[in-house]
Amino acid sequence: MFIFYLYTNAECMIWKKLTRTKSVESILKEVEQHPQLLESHGNAEVLKRDLGVRDLTALGLAAIIGAGIFSTIGKACFDGGPAVSLLFIGIAVACGFSALCYAEFASRIPIAGSAYTYSYAVFGELIAWIIGWDLLLEYAVGNITVAISWSGNLNNFLQGMGVHLPAYLTTSFLEAKNNMPELWASAPKLFGIPFILNIPAFVINIFITALVYVGIKESKNFANGMVVFKIIVILIIIAIGVFYVQPENWSPFAPNGIGGVLKGVSAVFFAYIGFDAISTTAEECKNPQRDLPRGMIYSLVLSTTLYVVVALVLTGMVHYTKLDTEAFLATAFTQVGLNWVGGLIAFSALIATASVMLVFQIGQPRIWMSMSRDGLLPEKFSSVHPKYKTPAFATIVTGVLVGVPALFLDANLVTDMCSIGTLFAFILVCGGVLILQDRDAKKPDADGSAPKFKTPYINGKYIIPVLTIAGFILFFSNAENIRFAFPIQDGFEAWKHQIPLWIFMVVALLTAVYTFIKNWSLIPVLGFISCAYLLSTLGYVNWLRFFIWMLIGVVIYFFYGIKHSKLNGR
Repeated sequence: MFIFYLYTNAECMIWKKLTRTKSVESILKEVEQHPQLLESHGNAEVLKRDLGVRDLTALGLAAIIGAGIFSTIGKACFDGGPAVSLLFIGIAVACGFSALCYAEFASRIPIAGSAYTYSYAVFGELIAWIIGWDLLLEYAVGNITVAISWSGNLNNFLQGMGVHLPAYLTTSFLEAKNNMPELWASAPKLFGIPFILNIPAFVINIFITALVYVGIKESKNFANGMVVFKIIVILIIIAIGVFYVQPENWSPFAPNGIGGVLKGVSAVFFAYIGFDAISTTAEECKNPQRDLPRGMIYSLVLSTTLYVVVALVLTGMVHYTKLDTEAFLATAFTQVGLNWVGGLIAFSALIATASVMLVFQIGQPRIWMSMSRDGLLPEKFSSVHPKYKTPAFATIVTGVLVGVPALFLDANLVTDMCSIGTLFAFILVCGGVLILQDRDAKKPDADGSAPKFKTPYINGKYIIPVLTIAGFILFFSNAENIRFAFPIQDGFEAWKHQIPLWIFMVVALLTAVYTFIKNWSLIPVLGFISCAYLLSTLGYVNWLRFFIWMLIGVVIYFFYGIKHSKLNGR
């Protein structure tokens, strides 16, 4: 009996540690002591509290347009054909639901790594650590994709000027191994291993890291200027490309079926990563209740419109099978003989993708800085440079974690990892809003953290169950869908890839039941379900990689974070 008591008491103590929270009051005191904590999610400059709809829309476009449209959309068009344009619309809707939830979640406490910090105050230390570890996939791992894309655009730009760099110095090791057998065979050998490294991707990372280290900050005016530049480039692409569209390239519209279109989920979703940055400006809005949702929706609508038109123009100019390249925009124009336009696009892409790298490279060290101040990471991560006033050590570590993998990794692999990590964070945010709304209903402003923006409440009691049942009926009424979802007769190697889809179906049913019972709000539930569905399309292999990634994070937490947490002494 005594042993059982000790065992249960130990379990209770561990559970209390995992769920211990920081009070909102203590977090707000940290804001007063460290004003730089207001730098969050890539917004390295504290914005004045005078942002209107126009400013918020510009910030949203600055965050959204850049990395995806210049780096990953070509692969999506290759997999799904012209029908990928419809995928942009579907994912934009899912992002819209998540954006409204993220706005409420982030507006409560305006500190670096706001999702991490508020989860610490509400959900406890373990969930906070998981979100912080997960955000590493969005920022650092996402920047690997952007760096590889920058390298491809640089190579294409130089080729347009007659300069040809050796392929083995501008290609990532795994990309050559998996997709380029000729380069793999012809590259020089070092100890019998092909010497293939993406040097330009590494160099641009060093340059961006150096800028961040010395304190480069993006102001509102700079963001607005970058938006104008990016949109002008995209409009040039559309205006010139539309005259070279051959409608026969749009037939068949979905050459690889629904499966081919869904292969582009991670690539298309990657094009929207960054919209969550706008949600961190809630405390700087003139009228957050009105302006914040408008700014987010306007930026999503405008970027989606541009994405859809670009996808249709690209797949109309050249056959979709020719777009599976890193510099696909420039390639599309060189394919139709417009080499000078290809060079212009490649140069523009260099600037646009570099600016995105700068934003994310600023954001990642500040998330680590916030986690370090809580004791979950070594104190060195929160050290501030005496001259430049930047998180110097965390910035260097970020540079290493982005630069070294960019030499070796395949862009498709890191894109999938970035997308699955970001979707997981969005699911936690949408689920978190449901919990917050329930707590607010029971004890309004109990912890003094009532947000300036709240997700509109629409009772989903009947809507969600009806939509769920209708969706299942529509799906299972098609025999092809049944064979796609349950290929049991094809053996484990076939049906293991459908495990994420099966999990989604169970989650969707449970969510519908709980929504009916608990009267959950429509918007966060739709955000939760839509992001969960997108997660289910990313495949068994990516889920396995993500599970290993999160397992590594949990191990680090139990070996270091739980022991060194600043809450241990409280």
